[in-house]
Amino acid sequence: MRWEGQRESDNVEDRRGMGPARIGGGLGLGGIVLVLAVSYFTGINPVTLLNMLSGVQEITESSAPPEPTPTGSPSDQLGKFASIVLADTETTWRQLLGPQYEDPRLVLFTGGVHSACGTTSSAVGPFYCPNDRKVYLDLSFFNEMARRFGAPGDFAQAYVIAHEVGHHVQNFMGIAEQVRRLQRQASEREGNALSVRMELQADCFAGVWGHHAKRERNLIEPGDFEAGLKAAAAIGDDRLQKIGQGYVQPESWTHGSSEQRMTWLRKGLETGDPKSCDTFADNRL
Repeated sequence: MRWEGQRESDNVEDRRGMGPARIGGGLGLGGIVLVLAVSYFTGINPVTLLNMLSGVQEITESSAPPEPTPTGSPSDQLGKFASIVLADTETTWRQLLGPQYEDPRLVLFTGGVHSACGTTSSAVGPFYCPNDRKVYLDLSFFNEMARRFGAPGDFAQAYVIAHEVGHHVQNFMGIAEQVRRLQRQASEREGNALSVRMELQADCFAGVWGHHAKRERNLIEPGDFEAGLKAAAAIGDDRLQKIGQGYVQPESWTHGSSEQRMTWLRKGLETGDPKSCDTFADNRL
């Protein structure tokens, strides 16, 4: 990606190094010990295990006291990269959704973080909290993507941020609330199926951003989209389940298969149209 020298976002809170938060979210100490034990004996990344247990990235625990908000933009290269990607998603979604669109904030943290959705460990991966409209990201997740999931590269990392911003777009458009209401009335299996459609739509929205970043601002270089599709495939539920437990359980998926995630990311990349991302209208995903 040609990201150096581009506009940085003003909507970044750099909380890295501000002190440890209570780790573990809603699992409790016993749950964390169990996850770490399984990780030790199997060699499976705790990120994978916790994602399987938690199911979704949108944390819905009760509110915890927020950490103090620092001032100033990130000064390190990776922090600047995240800030620039966020800024470019702002440009895309303001253009597509109009002046009423409200930008999300990006919170960079290490280890664990307080949000309006609760206290969360970085082991759950990046997440969006609809209660405070913020994306939370421990930048060490990018190392995990490259080392454990085989998905390195700038665009693969940008895809992660754009996917979480996609959840903010869903929240802004009222889609997230509609799905949460349906899930409260649904069985566990039906709720999981709705989560899959939510996640695949966020993948498609990430592709919409990538389309406009390439066509209008020439940020995308040859091979970038392929790296993003590889990243989407690397974190499909079928692949993670195969790695984590040795077999696949489609009824328990919450994010979609590798093929599904690639399909919907590609659709957004090719069309650049949010209307093409209606995963809820498609019988086949």
